[in-house]
Amino acid sequence: MARVGTWVGAGVAFLVAVVLTVAGVGDRADAFPNWEAFILGAVQGFTELLPISSSGHLILVPWLGGWDYLETHEEFNKTFDVALHLGTLVAVIVYFRHELAALVRAWFGTLWRRRIETDDERIAWYVVVATIPAAIVGAAFEDPIDRHLGDPWQIAILLAVFAVLLWLSDRVAQRRGMEDVGWAGAVGIGVAQCLALMPGVSRSGITITASRFLGLNRDAAARFSFLLLVPIVFGAALLKGVKDVLLGGLPPGSAGPFVVGVLTSAATGLLAIWFLLAYVRRHTYSLFVVYRLVVAAVIALLILTGVYEATF
Repeated sequence: MARVGTWVGAGVAFLVAVVLTVAGVGDRADAFPNWEAFILGAVQGFTELLPISSSGHLILVPWLGGWDYLETHEEFNKTFDVALHLGTLVAVIVYFRHELAALVRAWFGTLWRRRIETDDERIAWYVVVATIPAAIVGAAFEDPIDRHLGDPWQIAILLAVFAVLLWLSDRVAQRRGMEDVGWAGAVGIGVAQCLALMPGVSRSGITITASRFLGLNRDAAARFSFLLLVPIVFGAALLKGVKDVLLGGLPPGSAGPFVVGVLTSAATGLLAIWFLLAYVRRHTYSLFVVYRLVVAAVIALLILTGVYEATF
């Protein structure tokens, strides 16, 4: 019954986003339109949670569509990015609410008893340990990475390179669950997660890749990746929300696109979680490897033939 309520809520959120988009609620002629926010919200929801790079797709879609508003309005771009990530964070929290509640209780239990005993307690600490490297590197190097990485040609290369790594990792035998990650494994996954700051790598993709190299089964690798999203995205959304929204103020004409983006990314994010977990129980990650390689090839072809510029 609880899962039915989740899907009903997702359906309602998606329907509201559609209505707001079609009705043009909050649309302004000189601002970011709701229909673009709707498309990018759907892109964020699917690509953040599938191992195919949300940051890369959020650059490539406007590049292909000739949308330059986000590129020319950096202030709005930053705050809209927070909104989209907030939507996928909501999706993960809603879908894994029981597991997350159990892990939070387990983590506080270890602080109270000053020892780790159960699988939930171990997993909770593995998530904490794996989050620390990405949090440090993200705080220190996010701005330089934003300035120097993110061109379509770079995204194409990273999509292809990390597709190959995902394919190689998926050849490793499935022999472990999340509770078997280990302290060194948690650190390794956390260090790998730092690479996701580069558009085209994929946060879920690189954490799944690292987890599979450690021998985690495909379901456990996906679930651990989803759990890792919560603290890292929550921290980033909180930091950017305070800095760019509370202190900087919302840009004019942002309310409509923000609401549409959050609702759409949350609804599609729930669908992406369900699809990935259902799919990898019976299949390998090869579908996503092929997708990444095809997208990389298409980008390269468009650039080499002169149809599109190599940069945005």
